[in-house]
Amino acid sequence: MTFVSTAEPPLIPPENAFWFFFRKQRLLVIQEGENTRIPKTRDLKKTNLSTEGQHFFGMLNGQPCYASGLGSNEAIPEPFSAMELRQVFRRFETDGVQAAGLAGHLLAWHRNHQYCSRCGKSNEDKPDERAKICPECGLVNYPRLSPAIIVSVVREGKILLAHSTRFPEDFYSVLAGFVEPGETLEACVRREVSEEVGISVKNIRYFGSQPWPFPDSLMVGFTAEYAGGEIKEDGVEISHADWFEPDRLPRIPPGISIARKLIDGFTEERPPVTPAVLSK
Repeated sequence: MTFVSTAEPPLIPPENAFWFFFRKQRLLVIQEGENTRIPKTRDLKKTNLSTEGQHFFGMLNGQPCYASGLGSNEAIPEPFSAMELRQVFRRFETDGVQAAGLAGHLLAWHRNHQYCSRCGKSNEDKPDERAKICPECGLVNYPRLSPAIIVSVVREGKILLAHSTRFPEDFYSVLAGFVEPGETLEACVRREVSEEVGISVKNIRYFGSQPWPFPDSLMVGFTAEYAGGEIKEDGVEISHADWFEPDRLPRIPPGISIARKLIDGFTEERPPVTPAVLSK
């Protein structure tokens, strides 16, 4: 699959577009045996689903993609089923995940920015770019993006993993947090680690990034080394944290997430174990 994000819709009405219907954070999909797929125009023609309020947002495999919201009281017809977006992420390839995430992100933005925040008039879609414009006062609003850091901290061949108060009981991940106004990404790394587990870090290096539509984050990944202090969980965001060896990891995030990529980066780059010398 190949996904290209664009706000310029095709000139000719599509015969068989992809349709990303959402009910809150749940995406309508079609289950065919063990396969899960996004509905297409031919599937919609067999149902009474309304495509009003549709938003074009890109091309997947050369086919247009549209996002649309489903009313909370609107029945879900067969053969559709609603699936949590996080579950969808485990079943689709990377480009399908990107398309589904962007669709959910943009629908939330359209829903939350119907009116101008300065004068209260109804916004309109800006024709030349992905933005909202107020026809009364001219205020332009772009889709909201909330930058956040996520960091793997390593100490003497072990990685710092933490259990959030929001996680299932046996689930651990690397630390993360939102960037504050006026703060650099590196400063955010140091602050979040200090606030959540009470230690300091050094040698902060950029790792990679990932859009994360829960609801509108851009996760910016870093690696860092332990610099000092003892682990002391804040008790609010983090209930438990510890250092884990690469072959003794707890339950961790799925492979699609940048959190898992950071953890995999740690396990793959660990120094080789020196074989023991056997006595003769």
